[in-house]
Amino acid sequence: MATDTVKNAMDSQIKNLEEKTGKKLDEWIQLVNSSGLQKHGEMVTMLKEQHGMGHGYANMLVHLAKQSHSGFSEEETLVNEQFKGKEAMRPWYESILKEVRSFGDDVEVSPKKAYVSLRRKKQFAILQPSTKTRFDIGLNLKESTPGGQLEDAGSWNSMCKYRV
Repeated sequence: MATDTVKNAMDSQIKNLEEKTGKKLDEWIQLVNSSGLQKHGEMVTMLKEQHGMGHGYANMLVHLAKQSHSGFSEEETLVNEQFKGKEAMRPWYESILKEVRSFGDDVEVSPKKAYVSLRRKKQFAILQPSTKTRFDIGLNLKESTPGGQLEDAGSWNSMCKYRV
């Protein structure tokens, strides 16, 4: 079920890219693979600078172009591993991710081993299924005061100032 949600979001993003650019996904993948570039960041930069693409679209295309033959991208594998034994938290993640994707195509969703990083020019949040019953959201807010559900992140994650 969660994989269907991710697939639906990806399908929607691909459809929007094709409508916006007039090029099919296969054309973009061929362009990335024939660029001669090896590093992920170089490919993303090329798409952004030479084709005026937002970071979200460029990042997605590079991941699709470099996708493993397992049927799951490296990102999906990392996310699936995070939720092993914490499956009840997956709907929270999917719901938050859907909302984050509505922020614009310049938002990068970057799964790591233990959490998912959300970035624009800098990381602004992380999503982490911490236990079977707790889902943490780390936020980088400049001028906020902890209170209510917003607490000081303390030693939980040095990349974030606050945690929900």
